[in-house]
Amino acid sequence: MPVKIRLQRHGSKKRPFYFIVVADARAPRDGKFIQKIGTYNPLTVPASVQLDRQKALDWLHKGAQPTDTVRRILSYKGVLYLKHLLRGVKLGLFDDAAAMEKFQKWHSEHEAQMKKRQEENRKAKAGARRGPGGPMRRPERRPEGPAQA
Repeated sequence: MPVKIRLQRHGSKKRPFYFIVVADARAPRDGKFIQKIGTYNPLTVPASVQLDRQKALDWLHKGAQPTDTVRRILSYKGVLYLKHLLRGVKLGLFDDAAAMEKFQKWHSEHEAQMKKRQEENRKAKAGARRGPGGPMRRPERRPEGPAQA
């Protein structure tokens, strides 16, 4: 039975939200699945991804093939890098502790980079809201009635 790790669409029209699922390749996109391993919301900047890293890694070791988009998500979350490191452990290139140390170093750098991107996006959004003339102001109201000279 060919197994795929793929996205299952939810959400309303023009407001997508996805579940990351493990499913039989012959099942329909939003149909029956074997296991739900995470969620993906592309509407946030950067896109928010909740993923059970261990379940995804287990399914990859069992031979499940990710779709192109899910492959990018797994790479973004470090699952493919962790699989690569564990392959090095299996081949005897380094031990488990060294692999986990390398992964933790990568993970901390990645988290710092993502926080920086979120902060830059928040600042850019606030700057765009204010506009080029500084902070937003209400236009002054003129008193109604006959104009005085």
